[in-house]
Amino acid sequence: MAPERLRGEIERITFVSQEDGYAVVKLRPNGSRQKELVTVTGHLGNLSPGESLEIEGHWTIHEKYGKQFVAHRCISARPSSIEGMRKYLASGLIRGIGPVIAERIVNKFGTDTLDILEHDIDRLKEVEGIGPQRLQSIKDAWEEHREIRELMQFLQLHGVSTSYAYKIFKRYGKDSVDVIKSDPYRLAIDVAGIGFITADRIAQAIGIPEDSIIRAKGAIFYMLHELASEGHVCYPSQELIGKTSEKLNISDETIRDALSELIKEQRLVADQGFIYLPGFHKCEIGAAEKFMRLYLCPRILFPVEKAIDHVERKLSIKLDDKQKEALKTALTRKVTVITGGPGTGKTTLVKAITMTAKVLNWKVLLAAPTGRAAKRLEEATGHPAMTIHRLLEYSPASGGFQKNENNHLKAHYLIVDEASMLDLPLFYHLLKALPNETSLLLVGDVDQLPSVGPGNVLRNIIDSGIFPVVKLNTIYRQARNSAIVVNAHRIREGKFPLRNNQRSNSGSSDFYFIVRESPEDIQSLIVRLCVDRIPAAFGLDPVHDIHVLTPMNKGILGTANLNRILQDALNPTGRQIERGGMRFREGDRVMQVRNNYEKEVFNGDIGRIEFIDEEAQQMVVSFDNRPVIYEFNELDELSLAYAISIHKAQGSEYPAVIMPVVTQHFVMLQRNLIYTGVTRGRKLVVMIGTYKALAIALNNTKLKNRYGLLRERLLKIMEDLQ
Repeated sequence: MAPERLRGEIERITFVSQEDGYAVVKLRPNGSRQKELVTVTGHLGNLSPGESLEIEGHWTIHEKYGKQFVAHRCISARPSSIEGMRKYLASGLIRGIGPVIAERIVNKFGTDTLDILEHDIDRLKEVEGIGPQRLQSIKDAWEEHREIRELMQFLQLHGVSTSYAYKIFKRYGKDSVDVIKSDPYRLAIDVAGIGFITADRIAQAIGIPEDSIIRAKGAIFYMLHELASEGHVCYPSQELIGKTSEKLNISDETIRDALSELIKEQRLVADQGFIYLPGFHKCEIGAAEKFMRLYLCPRILFPVEKAIDHVERKLSIKLDDKQKEALKTALTRKVTVITGGPGTGKTTLVKAITMTAKVLNWKVLLAAPTGRAAKRLEEATGHPAMTIHRLLEYSPASGGFQKNENNHLKAHYLIVDEASMLDLPLFYHLLKALPNETSLLLVGDVDQLPSVGPGNVLRNIIDSGIFPVVKLNTIYRQARNSAIVVNAHRIREGKFPLRNNQRSNSGSSDFYFIVRESPEDIQSLIVRLCVDRIPAAFGLDPVHDIHVLTPMNKGILGTANLNRILQDALNPTGRQIERGGMRFREGDRVMQVRNNYEKEVFNGDIGRIEFIDEEAQQMVVSFDNRPVIYEFNELDELSLAYAISIHKAQGSEYPAVIMPVVTQHFVMLQRNLIYTGVTRGRKLVVMIGTYKALAIALNNTKLKNRYGLLRERLLKIMEDLQ
């Protein structure tokens, strides 16, 4: 049956998803006298009110929403009517033009408005409120918009959603169409949010066969990057071939041929039966060599006993034998690892080392993988601390770190806290910047979740058995007063936490387990706890202080659903912007979801939306009182952060943590996950769920294997030296 056609002008946009371009719009059909608008659904992409559409599709009756037109194909055009132009410009499409300025422009130029913008844009200075600065801003935005429109037209021509146009243009600029034509599979690697499936759809639309080598190469790169996101540095060759073949329906033979070509072209590396992306291979070899070089360099000698006496006097404490051993090891060995759970004295030892350094006139640097971890380290020690990225002076202009093998850090001693979060690439860059005379102390809790990025650095170093490791396991008196600390250690040992009335040595509990069976009941209770009960009982701010940590992103108790519900409960009104199916409001708590070196905000950083400027198409987010500006087309870097995944919470600490533990999260329930979540809470932890789900997690100690050869490379270097 031939498709039906519908032409009209967009009256308003009800919903649009940046992920796949699915949209719901209200269309006013051409020549229609009826007052009712037509609902159009489909993968329409990024559209603006006022645009004219020509759509092919079919009519359907939705059981809830009634009659709708489902689009199969859509071509958009600029508006031709006065009202359409007004809506088009007022939609926030062009930076510098908001509703008021749009009204003035259209009133001034009428139906010639878009021709003026296209061919004689300087005439906009005739409009009240447009001075030289605003005019230049509009010029730049219109030029970028024109180039993006050309890219959109190319994508439309090939039946691909235009929702990806902004992301593609941001990565490739004016070369976008040429890049897509030459190798569309690059999009899956280079452009955040565009996976292999989308790149594959583009490739097929421009005529690349399913069984082609170029598709197989793209599939291998896609699979290796997917595996890296799961923590793998490399992957066994045969398993990679089978996994890629099965998931993407390409023959083993074609995958094998593509892999051979990629290795010959040096775009991938084969080593000891494993396949590496070249960057990871370089990082692994370099990290092993540089770490061993540092370890084997001569140590600085000084009287340790005097240092211990000095520390005990200054801190008014008496170190026990384990603490003395840790301090002595850290002060006499070039590389030391100190690991232990909460309340075991790791921070006390860091303070002791920094105090000793002052006496010896040493320069000590303190760093951590995340901004929040660095801030906590600085608050706990009274010594300046910073993120590793800032320590290494990342430069967006050069795309690399300014501190490296040619420009070393200047320090006698470097202490890295939360070392379990160190991924392999960051560890490698850190080691490159360390001179031979620097001593290194890695402090972390090896029982927590491993790094979000590829590798398992702290575990590999400990498991090699080469380096001095001090494991702290005594919970000190002050920490024993916290049920959070006591129960965290019980969970780490596979024991159930103490019940609410079995309090530790304190007068009141800071840890609760509330039994609820139904996910719907748990969701409702989470909202009540955030809005009323915890603020009333503990005096905590619901937006700033209470964080919901959950194992998964999907489902009724996943981050996506909980964020929507908590946003409406905690921040229901105010100026807002919708992007990518997500609604942001002034006052919302948000999280950066990937590293942005230019803005100096990193994956997991949490901020607050201070201001939304529709006219400038910008949103201002405050991170630790530092304002950061986001263009509207950059908002896919942010997500709401009322509820976040436990993985994303690594390295952070929050006044209050609420954590659902249910059997619906079965696939994610592991002991180290629950342990990590509990140790994020500083003043209060509330777990809600069933003992059955908790038992599943406590009994699941099987660590997910992460492929990588750092441990083996360290052992090989040591063996060769003996």
